[in-house]
Amino acid sequence: MKKKYFGTDGIRGKVGEYPMTAEFVLKLGWAAGRVLAKQGQGKAVIGKDTRISGYMYESALEAGLSAAGIDCLLTGPMPTPGIAYLTRTMNAQLGIVISASHNPYYDNGIKFFSADGTKLSDEVEFAIEAEIEHKMVTVESSKLGKARRIKDAAGRYIEYCKGTTASFMELTGLRIVVDTAHGAAYHIAPQVFGEMGAEVISIGSEPDGININEKVGSTYPETLKQVVLQHRADLGIALDGDADRLLMVDHQGEVVDGDELLFIIAMTQKKQRGNSDFGVVGTLMTNLGMETALKKEGLGFVRADVGDRYVMEELHRNEWTLGGESSGHIICLDQTTTGDGIVAALQVLSAIKDSGKTLNELKNGMQKYPQHMINVRIKEKVDPFSSNSVVDAVADAEQRLADKGRVLLRASGTEPLIRVMIEGSDEQLVLAEVKKLAEIVEQVFG
Repeated sequence: MKKKYFGTDGIRGKVGEYPMTAEFVLKLGWAAGRVLAKQGQGKAVIGKDTRISGYMYESALEAGLSAAGIDCLLTGPMPTPGIAYLTRTMNAQLGIVISASHNPYYDNGIKFFSADGTKLSDEVEFAIEAEIEHKMVTVESSKLGKARRIKDAAGRYIEYCKGTTASFMELTGLRIVVDTAHGAAYHIAPQVFGEMGAEVISIGSEPDGININEKVGSTYPETLKQVVLQHRADLGIALDGDADRLLMVDHQGEVVDGDELLFIIAMTQKKQRGNSDFGVVGTLMTNLGMETALKKEGLGFVRADVGDRYVMEELHRNEWTLGGESSGHIICLDQTTTGDGIVAALQVLSAIKDSGKTLNELKNGMQKYPQHMINVRIKEKVDPFSSNSVVDAVADAEQRLADKGRVLLRASGTEPLIRVMIEGSDEQLVLAEVKKLAEIVEQVFG
Protein backbone atom coordinates (compact mmCIF):
# COMPACT_ATOMS: atom_id res chain seq x y z
CA MET A 1 0.00 0.00 0.00
CA LYS A 2 1.34 3.44 -0.94
CA LYS A 3 1.27 6.29 1.54
CA LYS A 4 -0.83 9.30 0.65
CA TYR A 5 1.14 12.01 2.44
CA PHE A 6 4.40 10.64 3.87
CA GLY A 7 7.46 10.49 1.65
CA THR A 8 10.89 9.07 2.42
CA ASP A 9 11.51 11.83 4.97
CA GLY A 10 8.21 13.07 6.32
CA ILE A 11 5.83 15.39 4.51
CA ARG A 12 7.19 18.24 2.39
CA GLY A 13 5.97 20.81 -0.12
CA LYS A 14 5.61 24.45 -1.05
CA VAL A 15 4.30 26.70 1.71
CA GLY A 16 0.58 27.39 1.28
CA GLU A 17 0.05 24.63 -1.27
CA TYR A 18 -1.59 21.38 -0.22
CA PRO A 19 -0.54 19.55 1.86
CA MET A 20 1.67 22.26 3.37
CA THR A 21 -1.25 24.47 4.39
CA ALA A 22 -1.97 25.65 7.91
CA GLU A 23 -5.25 23.71 7.87
CA PHE A 24 -3.63 20.43 6.91
CA VAL A 25 -0.79 20.78 9.44
CA LEU A 26 -3.36 21.49 12.15
CA LYS A 27 -5.14 18.25 11.22
CA LEU A 28 -1.80 16.42 10.97
CA GLY A 29 -0.90 17.45 14.52
CA TRP A 30 -4.29 16.30 15.76
CA ALA A 31 -4.01 12.98 13.90
CA ALA A 32 -0.53 12.30 15.27
CA GLY A 33 -1.83 13.17 18.72
CA ARG A 34 -4.76 10.77 18.34
CA VAL A 35 -2.37 7.94 17.44
CA LEU A 36 -0.32 8.77 20.54
CA ALA A 37 -3.40 9.02 22.74
CA LYS A 38 -4.50 5.54 21.71
CA GLN A 39 -1.23 4.32 23.15
CA GLY A 40 -2.03 6.08 26.43
CA GLN A 41 0.81 8.56 26.01
CA GLY A 42 0.87 12.30 25.52
CA LYS A 43 3.99 14.47 25.18
CA ALA A 44 5.58 15.79 21.98
CA VAL A 45 8.75 17.82 21.38
CA ILE A 46 8.44 20.36 18.53
CA GLY A 47 11.43 22.05 16.90
CA LYS A 48 11.94 23.96 13.66
CA ASP A 49 14.54 25.53 11.42
CA THR A 50 14.66 29.26 10.67
CA ARG A 51 12.11 29.54 7.82
CA ILE A 52 9.54 32.27 8.35
CA SER A 53 6.75 29.75 7.77
CA GLY A 54 7.92 27.83 10.83
CA TYR A 55 5.96 30.19 13.09
CA MET A 56 2.73 29.31 11.30
CA TYR A 57 3.28 25.56 11.32
CA GLU A 58 4.49 25.53 14.93
CA SER A 59 1.24 27.17 16.03
CA ALA A 60 -0.85 24.83 13.88
CA LEU A 61 0.85 21.71 15.24
CA GLU A 62 0.55 22.97 18.80
CA ALA A 63 -3.19 23.58 18.34
CA GLY A 64 -3.79 20.19 16.74
CA LEU A 65 -1.85 18.28 19.37
CA SER A 66 -3.54 20.19 22.18
CA ALA A 67 -6.96 19.37 20.70
CA ALA A 68 -5.97 15.70 20.87
CA GLY A 69 -4.91 16.05 24.51
CA ILE A 70 -1.14 16.03 23.88
CA ASP A 71 1.30 18.31 25.73
CA CYS A 72 3.84 20.22 23.62
CA LEU A 73 7.47 21.03 24.47
CA LEU A 74 8.67 23.81 22.15
CA THR A 75 12.39 24.24 21.43
CA GLY A 76 12.44 26.99 18.82
CA PRO A 77 15.15 26.65 16.13
CA MET A 78 16.84 23.30 16.66
CA PRO A 79 18.72 20.87 14.37
CA THR A 80 16.72 17.83 13.33
CA PRO A 81 19.07 15.45 15.20
CA GLY A 82 18.71 17.70 18.25
CA ILE A 83 14.99 16.96 18.31
CA ALA A 84 15.71 13.24 18.04
CA TYR A 85 18.01 13.56 21.06
CA LEU A 86 15.60 15.67 23.15
CA THR A 87 12.66 13.38 22.34
CA ARG A 88 14.32 10.36 23.89
CA THR A 89 16.04 12.15 26.80
CA MET A 90 12.91 14.05 27.85
CA ASN A 91 10.81 10.88 27.72
CA ALA A 92 8.51 12.28 25.04
CA GLN A 93 6.50 9.93 22.86
CA LEU A 94 6.90 11.96 19.68
CA GLY A 95 9.40 14.37 18.16
CA ILE A 96 8.38 16.77 15.38
CA VAL A 97 10.67 18.89 13.22
CA ILE A 98 9.35 21.68 11.00
CA SER A 99 11.90 21.84 8.20
CA ALA A 100 12.44 21.28 4.50
CA SER A 101 16.12 20.54 5.09
CA HIS A 102 18.21 21.81 2.14
CA ASN A 103 15.24 23.20 0.16
CA PRO A 104 14.63 26.95 -0.39
CA TYR A 105 12.74 29.00 2.20
CA TYR A 106 9.42 28.83 0.32
CA ASP A 107 9.28 25.07 0.94
CA ASN A 108 8.70 23.48 4.31
CA GLY A 109 7.99 20.08 5.77
CA ILE A 110 7.16 18.03 8.83
CA LYS A 111 9.42 15.23 10.07
CA PHE A 112 8.60 12.86 12.91
CA PHE A 113 10.64 10.88 15.43
CA SER A 114 9.52 8.05 17.69
CA ALA A 115 10.09 7.93 21.44
CA ASP A 116 13.53 6.36 20.94
CA GLY A 117 14.69 9.07 18.52
CA THR A 118 14.28 7.11 15.29
CA LYS A 119 12.05 7.75 12.27
CA LEU A 120 8.49 6.50 12.60
CA SER A 121 7.67 3.00 11.44
CA ASP A 122 5.51 2.46 8.37
CA GLU A 123 2.74 1.19 10.64
CA VAL A 124 2.62 4.43 12.65
CA GLU A 125 2.73 6.59 9.52
CA PHE A 126 -0.16 4.62 8.02
CA ALA A 127 -2.07 5.03 11.30
CA ILE A 128 -1.59 8.81 11.22
CA GLU A 129 -2.73 8.98 7.59
CA ALA A 130 -5.83 6.96 8.45
CA GLU A 131 -6.63 9.31 11.34
CA ILE A 132 -6.37 12.36 9.05
CA GLU A 133 -9.36 11.08 7.11
CA HIS A 134 -11.58 11.26 10.22
CA LYS A 135 -13.49 14.32 11.39
CA MET A 136 -11.47 16.37 13.87
CA VAL A 137 -12.90 16.14 17.39
CA THR A 138 -11.50 18.07 20.36
CA VAL A 139 -11.08 16.41 23.75
CA GLU A 140 -12.97 17.91 26.67
CA SER A 141 -11.44 21.09 28.08
CA SER A 142 -9.97 19.47 31.19
CA LYS A 143 -7.95 17.10 28.99
CA LEU A 144 -6.53 19.64 26.50
CA GLY A 145 -2.79 19.51 26.02
CA LYS A 146 -0.56 22.21 27.50
CA ALA A 147 2.48 23.86 25.91
CA ARG A 148 5.73 25.19 27.32
CA ARG A 149 9.09 26.27 25.97
CA ILE A 150 12.28 24.37 26.78
CA LYS A 151 14.57 27.27 27.60
CA ASP A 152 17.75 25.20 27.83
CA ALA A 153 17.15 23.07 24.71
CA ALA A 154 20.18 24.44 22.84
CA GLY A 155 22.47 23.98 25.84
CA ARG A 156 21.36 20.39 26.34
CA TYR A 157 22.11 19.52 22.73
CA ILE A 158 25.46 21.33 22.74
CA GLU A 159 26.64 19.29 25.71
CA TYR A 160 25.40 16.09 24.07
CA CYS A 161 27.37 16.81 20.86
CA LYS A 162 30.57 17.52 22.80
CA GLY A 163 30.09 14.26 24.67
CA THR A 164 30.22 12.16 21.50
CA THR A 165 34.02 12.50 21.36
CA ALA A 166 36.73 11.34 23.75
CA SER A 167 36.61 13.44 26.92
CA PHE A 168 40.20 14.58 26.39
CA MET A 169 39.73 15.76 22.80
CA GLU A 170 40.48 19.44 22.29
CA LEU A 171 40.41 21.44 19.08
CA THR A 172 42.92 24.01 20.28
CA GLY A 173 45.14 25.17 17.43
CA LEU A 174 42.57 24.54 14.71
CA ARG A 175 41.05 27.42 12.76
CA ILE A 176 37.66 26.30 11.47
CA VAL A 177 35.12 28.07 9.28
CA VAL A 178 31.59 26.97 10.19
CA ASP A 179 28.76 27.53 7.70
CA THR A 180 25.33 26.87 9.20
CA ALA A 181 23.32 27.83 6.08
CA HIS A 182 21.38 30.48 8.05
CA GLY A 183 19.60 27.43 9.42
CA ALA A 184 18.69 25.60 12.59
CA ALA A 185 22.26 25.25 13.90
CA TYR A 186 23.21 28.92 13.52
CA HIS A 187 23.41 29.39 17.30
CA ILE A 188 24.63 25.88 18.15
CA ALA A 189 27.35 24.58 15.80
CA PRO A 190 29.80 27.52 16.25
CA GLN A 191 29.41 27.18 20.02
CA VAL A 192 30.14 23.43 19.98
CA PHE A 193 33.43 23.80 18.13
CA GLY A 194 34.37 27.01 19.96
CA GLU A 195 33.84 25.48 23.41
CA MET A 196 36.13 22.62 22.40
CA GLY A 197 38.95 25.08 21.78
CA ALA A 198 38.83 25.80 18.05
CA GLU A 199 39.13 29.28 16.59
CA VAL A 200 35.76 29.55 14.85
CA ILE A 201 34.87 31.83 11.94
CA SER A 202 31.09 31.75 11.44
CA ILE A 203 29.30 32.32 8.16
CA GLY A 204 25.68 31.67 7.21
CA SER A 205 24.75 32.42 10.81
CA GLU A 206 22.37 35.38 10.44
CA PRO A 207 18.95 33.94 9.59
CA ASP A 208 16.18 36.33 8.58
CA GLY A 209 13.48 33.80 7.76
CA ILE A 210 14.04 33.71 4.01
CA ASN A 211 17.81 33.38 3.50
CA ILE A 212 18.09 29.75 4.65
CA ASN A 213 20.32 27.74 2.24
CA GLU A 214 20.71 30.81 0.00
CA LYS A 215 24.22 30.54 -1.50
CA VAL A 216 25.49 29.01 1.74
CA GLY A 217 25.54 25.63 3.43
CA SER A 218 26.23 22.11 2.23
CA THR A 219 24.31 22.60 -1.03
CA TYR A 220 26.45 25.63 -1.97
CA PRO A 221 30.03 25.05 -0.71
CA GLU A 222 31.53 27.74 -2.97
CA THR A 223 31.09 30.41 -0.31
CA LEU A 224 32.76 28.23 2.32
CA LYS A 225 35.68 27.48 -0.02
CA GLN A 226 36.36 31.19 -0.50
CA VAL A 227 36.30 31.96 3.22
CA VAL A 228 38.54 29.00 4.10
CA LEU A 229 41.17 30.19 1.64
CA GLN A 230 40.76 33.85 2.63
CA HIS A 231 41.37 33.14 6.33
CA ARG A 232 43.90 30.36 5.73
CA ALA A 233 41.76 28.07 7.85
CA ASP A 234 42.60 24.45 8.53
CA LEU A 235 39.20 23.37 7.23
CA GLY A 236 35.59 24.35 6.77
CA ILE A 237 32.37 22.73 7.94
CA ALA A 238 29.11 23.15 5.98
CA LEU A 239 25.73 22.08 7.32
CA ASP A 240 22.33 22.27 5.63
CA GLY A 241 19.19 24.02 6.83
CA ASP A 242 18.33 21.50 9.53
CA ALA A 243 21.93 20.39 10.22
CA ASP A 244 21.53 16.69 9.50
CA ARG A 245 23.92 16.88 6.54
CA LEU A 246 27.64 17.64 6.46
CA LEU A 247 30.19 18.57 3.83
CA MET A 248 33.69 19.81 4.59
CA VAL A 249 36.34 21.83 2.79
CA ASP A 250 40.05 21.18 3.32
CA HIS A 251 42.77 23.81 3.69
CA GLN A 252 43.33 23.84 -0.08
CA GLY A 253 39.71 24.75 -0.74
CA GLU A 254 38.75 21.29 -2.00
CA VAL A 255 35.30 19.95 -1.10
CA VAL A 256 35.23 16.72 0.93
CA ASP A 257 31.88 15.04 0.32
CA GLY A 258 29.87 12.48 2.27
CA ASP A 259 31.61 9.48 0.69
CA GLU A 260 35.06 10.75 1.64
CA LEU A 261 33.92 11.68 5.15
CA LEU A 262 32.43 8.20 5.62
CA PHE A 263 35.71 6.66 4.50
CA ILE A 264 37.71 8.77 6.98
CA ILE A 265 35.43 7.80 9.87
CA ALA A 266 35.52 4.13 8.85
CA MET A 267 39.33 4.08 8.77
CA THR A 268 39.47 5.64 12.23
CA GLN A 269 37.01 3.07 13.61
CA LYS A 270 39.02 0.25 12.08
CA LYS A 271 42.18 1.54 13.79
CA GLN A 272 40.39 1.92 17.13
CA ARG A 273 38.79 -1.52 17.00
CA GLY A 274 41.93 -3.27 15.86
CA ASN A 275 40.01 -5.43 13.40
CA SER A 276 37.87 -5.16 10.29
CA ASP A 277 34.80 -7.02 11.53
CA PHE A 278 32.34 -4.35 10.46
CA GLY A 279 31.20 -2.53 7.36
CA VAL A 280 29.68 0.60 5.89
CA VAL A 281 26.30 1.18 4.28
CA GLY A 282 26.23 3.50 1.28
CA THR A 283 23.55 4.18 -1.31
CA LEU A 284 23.01 3.82 -5.02
CA MET A 285 24.72 7.24 -5.34
CA THR A 286 27.87 6.26 -3.41
CA ASN A 287 31.01 6.66 -5.47
CA LEU A 288 32.51 3.43 -6.75
CA GLY A 289 35.87 4.65 -5.45
CA MET A 290 34.72 4.39 -1.84
CA GLU A 291 33.43 0.86 -2.35
CA THR A 292 36.76 -0.14 -3.89
CA ALA A 293 38.79 1.48 -1.09
CA LEU A 294 36.73 -0.10 1.70
CA LYS A 295 36.99 -3.57 0.20
CA LYS A 296 40.76 -3.10 -0.16
CA GLU A 297 40.85 -2.42 3.59
CA GLY A 298 38.89 -5.60 4.25
CA LEU A 299 35.70 -3.80 5.28
CA GLY A 300 32.21 -4.79 4.22
CA PHE A 301 30.07 -2.53 2.04
CA VAL A 302 26.47 -2.66 0.88
CA ARG A 303 24.30 -0.21 -1.06
CA ALA A 304 20.83 0.89 0.04
CA ASP A 305 18.24 2.92 -1.80
CA VAL A 306 18.75 6.68 -1.47
CA GLY A 307 17.33 8.01 1.80
CA ASP A 308 18.39 7.69 5.42
CA ARG A 309 15.42 5.40 6.15
CA TYR A 310 16.88 2.79 3.78
CA VAL A 311 20.44 3.28 5.03
CA MET A 312 19.15 2.70 8.54
CA GLU A 313 17.38 -0.50 7.48
CA GLU A 314 20.61 -1.91 6.04
CA LEU A 315 22.58 -0.90 9.13
CA HIS A 316 20.19 -2.85 11.36
CA ARG A 317 20.09 -5.78 8.94
CA ASN A 318 23.89 -6.07 8.94
CA GLU A 319 24.31 -5.03 12.60
CA TRP A 320 26.67 -2.23 11.59
CA THR A 321 26.85 1.32 12.96
CA LEU A 322 28.18 3.51 10.14
CA GLY A 323 26.44 4.56 6.95
CA GLY A 324 25.42 7.51 4.87
CA GLU A 325 25.02 9.29 1.58
CA SER A 326 27.26 11.23 -0.79
CA SER A 327 25.21 14.32 0.02
CA GLY A 328 26.61 14.25 3.54
CA HIS A 329 23.83 12.61 5.52
CA ILE A 330 26.02 10.48 7.81
CA ILE A 331 24.68 8.12 10.47
CA CYS A 332 26.91 7.07 13.37
CA LEU A 333 24.71 4.69 15.34
CA ASP A 334 27.39 4.24 18.00
CA GLN A 335 26.82 7.91 18.87
CA THR A 336 23.30 8.87 17.82
CA THR A 337 20.03 7.54 16.39
CA THR A 338 19.85 9.55 13.16
CA GLY A 339 21.96 11.56 10.73
CA ASP A 340 23.74 14.39 12.56
CA GLY A 341 26.01 16.90 10.81
CA ILE A 342 27.67 18.22 13.98
CA VAL A 343 28.31 14.77 15.45
CA ALA A 344 29.71 13.52 12.11
CA ALA A 345 32.01 16.56 11.90
CA LEU A 346 33.33 15.81 15.38
CA GLN A 347 34.15 12.22 14.34
CA VAL A 348 36.18 13.58 11.41
CA LEU A 349 37.91 16.14 13.65
CA SER A 350 38.73 13.31 16.04
CA ALA A 351 40.38 11.44 13.15
CA ILE A 352 42.43 14.54 12.32
CA LYS A 353 43.60 14.99 15.92
CA ASP A 354 44.28 11.28 16.38
CA SER A 355 46.28 10.86 13.15
CA GLY A 356 48.07 14.20 13.07
CA LYS A 357 47.16 14.41 9.39
CA THR A 358 45.27 17.13 7.54
CA LEU A 359 41.79 16.61 6.16
CA ASN A 360 43.31 16.66 2.68
CA GLU A 361 45.70 13.84 3.54
CA LEU A 362 42.98 11.73 5.13
CA LYS A 363 40.58 12.03 2.20
CA ASN A 364 43.30 10.95 -0.25
CA GLY A 365 43.11 7.47 1.23
CA MET A 366 40.40 6.80 -1.36
CA GLN A 367 40.33 7.85 -4.99
CA LYS A 368 36.96 8.85 -6.34
CA TYR A 369 35.83 7.81 -9.80
CA PRO A 370 34.72 10.74 -11.97
CA GLN A 371 31.02 11.09 -11.22
CA HIS A 372 28.63 13.64 -12.67
CA MET A 373 24.98 14.21 -11.94
CA ILE A 374 22.41 16.46 -13.58
CA ASN A 375 19.10 17.20 -11.87
CA VAL A 376 16.31 17.49 -14.39
CA ARG A 377 13.31 19.42 -13.05
CA ILE A 378 10.00 17.81 -14.01
CA LYS A 379 6.35 18.87 -13.92
CA GLU A 380 5.30 16.13 -11.51
CA LYS A 381 6.83 13.06 -9.89
CA VAL A 382 7.08 10.19 -12.33
CA ASP A 383 8.92 6.90 -12.78
CA PRO A 384 11.80 7.74 -15.15
CA PHE A 385 11.63 4.22 -16.60
CA SER A 386 8.02 4.68 -17.69
CA SER A 387 9.30 5.99 -21.03
CA ASN A 388 10.69 3.58 -23.64
CA SER A 389 12.83 6.40 -25.04
CA VAL A 390 14.55 6.86 -21.67
CA VAL A 391 14.96 3.11 -21.17
CA ASP A 392 16.64 2.81 -24.57
CA ALA A 393 18.88 5.81 -23.84
CA VAL A 394 20.04 4.25 -20.57
CA ALA A 395 20.83 0.97 -22.32
CA ASP A 396 22.84 2.82 -24.98
CA ALA A 397 24.85 4.70 -22.34
CA GLU A 398 25.59 1.49 -20.44
CA GLN A 399 26.79 -0.17 -23.63
CA ARG A 400 29.18 2.70 -24.38
CA LEU A 401 30.52 2.65 -20.81
CA ALA A 402 30.94 -1.14 -20.99
CA ASP A 403 32.43 -2.39 -17.70
CA LYS A 404 34.15 0.92 -16.91
CA GLY A 405 31.25 2.72 -15.28
CA ARG A 406 27.61 2.72 -14.26
CA VAL A 407 24.40 4.66 -14.91
CA LEU A 408 21.89 5.66 -12.25
CA LEU A 409 18.54 7.23 -13.00
CA ARG A 410 16.14 7.93 -10.14
CA ALA A 411 13.34 10.24 -9.11
CA SER A 412 14.02 12.42 -6.08
CA GLY A 413 11.99 11.47 -3.02
CA THR A 414 11.69 15.09 -1.83
CA GLU A 415 11.63 17.32 -4.95
CA PRO A 416 10.14 17.21 -8.48
CA LEU A 417 13.45 16.11 -9.97
CA ILE A 418 14.90 13.20 -11.89
CA ARG A 419 18.53 12.67 -10.97
CA VAL A 420 20.72 11.53 -13.87
CA MET A 421 24.06 10.22 -12.63
CA ILE A 422 26.91 8.51 -14.47
CA GLU A 423 30.34 7.55 -13.14
CA GLY A 424 33.29 5.78 -14.68
CA SER A 425 37.03 5.75 -15.17
CA ASP A 426 36.93 7.99 -18.29
CA GLU A 427 35.77 11.46 -17.23
CA GLN A 428 35.29 12.79 -20.75
CA LEU A 429 33.08 9.85 -21.63
CA VAL A 430 31.15 10.27 -18.38
CA LEU A 431 30.52 13.97 -19.09
CA ALA A 432 29.38 13.33 -22.62
CA GLU A 433 27.03 10.51 -21.63
CA VAL A 434 25.42 12.28 -18.66
CA LYS A 435 24.66 15.37 -20.76
CA LYS A 436 23.21 13.25 -23.55
CA LEU A 437 21.01 11.23 -21.19
CA ALA A 438 19.85 14.31 -19.26
CA GLU A 439 18.75 15.99 -22.50
CA ILE A 440 16.60 13.00 -23.40
CA VAL A 441 15.06 12.89 -19.90
CA GLU A 442 14.27 16.60 -20.12
CA GLN A 443 12.68 16.22 -23.55
CA VAL A 444 10.42 13.47 -22.23
CA PHE A 445 9.54 14.67 -18.71
CA GLY A 446 10.77 18.26 -18.33
